[in-house]
Amino acid sequence: AENLLCRLQDNFQALTEKLTLRNILFGTWVIFNFLLEEMGERINDLEKRVADLMTEAGAENSDEELK
Repeated sequence: AENLLCRLQDNFQALTEKLTLRNILFGTWVIFNFLLEEMGERINDLEKRVADLMTEAGAENSDEELK
């Protein structure tokens, strides 16, 4: 009976460690995906600003050419 109790405790400990690791990995995955999404949004904003600046510069160049 004592041997069985020891095996049950070992199995419980192993399961607890596995679940803890799984929770840590899942939390890391969630954070990583959030950061990727944030970076994607920032890159999109940056691309839009660059395009706006290029359009603005093109408009200024067009005005100078008309003079």
